[in-house]
Amino acid sequence: MKQILLLTLLFSIAVIGCRELPANAEAPAAVPSMDASTEKMPLEDTTQFTQLTWLDTTDQSLGKLTAGKEIEIKWRFKNTGNKPLIIEGVTASCGCTIPEKPEKPLLPAEEGIIKAKFNGSGSGYIVKQVHVVANTNPSKNHTLSFSGEIPAQKQ
Repeated sequence: MKQILLLTLLFSIAVIGCRELPANAEAPAAVPSMDASTEKMPLEDTTQFTQLTWLDTTDQSLGKLTAGKEIEIKWRFKNTGNKPLIIEGVTASCGCTIPEKPEKPLLPAEEGIIKAKFNGSGSGYIVKQVHVVANTNPSKNHTLSFSGEIPAQKQ
């Protein structure tokens, strides 16, 4: 009895797997090959990368903060390479922090500032992060952070 059920199940799978697609159905998308010898991923042009040096600590401790009071945090940096520095994007780890980036490229030896406004929400010890992506070596990704203590509001 088990053999008959198993054979029926296998036969059903084979029939379903071999059926044709309706005329108006799309064929499944081809899966890209993972074989590095046959297909190569396009590489980024690292000849346009530069160096970035943070002039301030990337982990700022702000001490005691006032609940609900907006504050602005700044991180100064310098283009220490020989190509224009382009800050491609900045994002925050949560919606309570709004980051800002320089819009124009910074030439070699120029300084810039990444700013973030924190709305003062939460209570207790907080740690927030700002993520920066730039045309820099050895890494395009930079993580900035700030921390502080927000006292619990009394009700």
